[in-house]
Amino acid sequence: MSLTIKPKSGWDLVSSGEVMLRFDPGEYRIWTTRNCKVSEGSGEYNVARGLKRCLGLDTAVVTAFAKNPLGLLLQDLIYEGGVDSSLIGWVDYDGVGRTLRNGLNFTERGFGVRSALGCSDRGHTAVSALKPGKIDWDSILASQGASSEGTRWFHTGGKKHAQKVNRGIASYVDVMLGDEEDFSAAMGYEVAGMDENLSCLDPESFQQMMRQVVKDFPFNAVATTLRKATTGTSNDGGAICCCEGDFFKAKNRENLEILDRVGGGDSFASGLIYGFLAGNDAQWAVECGAAHAALAMTTPGDTSMATLTEVLQVMKGAGARIAR
Repeated sequence: MSLTIKPKSGWDLVSSGEVMLRFDPGEYRIWTTRNCKVSEGSGEYNVARGLKRCLGLDTAVVTAFAKNPLGLLLQDLIYEGGVDSSLIGWVDYDGVGRTLRNGLNFTERGFGVRSALGCSDRGHTAVSALKPGKIDWDSILASQGASSEGTRWFHTGGKKHAQKVNRGIASYVDVMLGDEEDFSAAMGYEVAGMDENLSCLDPESFQQMMRQVVKDFPFNAVATTLRKATTGTSNDGGAICCCEGDFFKAKNRENLEILDRVGGGDSFASGLIYGFLAGNDAQWAVECGAAHAALAMTTPGDTSMATLTEVLQVMKGAGARIAR
């Protein structure tokens, strides 16, 4: 593979990670559908898209695609979301996908007693083959000074098999974000009283876990969503943030109606990041993240379709009367 990714501009946020094509069977199951709607998505990219499309900040994504029609479709979807694609590397495709390919993700939305279901097809994706030295990180991550070059915020992620790596790089992190499971799966922290079904999400237990996290690592802030899935279409949703030793809780929304839960945590992250980058305090930031997450789960697909005006209205407690 021969590619080198160099920056061309400056951004409020740059995210790094795999971006996949999502296939949504709508009201059908993955194994019974004959049609799927296609969109793009990933934990890291969704944050960048939400900050750009909904919240108006300049963002980019560092990733790599196999140079074939599926890669071009992903690029076209990223164009539509407004995220800068200049940091995407392109890799020659062998015509079969034995060595490098583009990732696919089939996801059902869930309904009632049936939970959402995902089936990923992502082995040997192009981004997994990126080697050290192929990305000009020094320029991408340079602090913005008098010029517009550089990045204000860098966002990336990882899961259970990467716990050792995550803990190794954690000392370089300013803000650590996660959902109900991430701190256990990605960092190895346990939350007292939480079962495998996430049926008991006690904020005090999460506060105890977060106290240990900030004791172990010098984070400026740690935040997590608190979402209890009562059914596939009804969740209790809240969030909590520990910032400089103090805790800030977002409004807990009980029986929040869900159309598509996927991407809710990413929208929380983009709302929280927006709050901090806009110069607001931690309480405002965590409320913004929770409101954006609630809105994102009312529309299909991984990415947010909300507007900043709608986020601000939800933060103020506006009702669901028709807007004219």
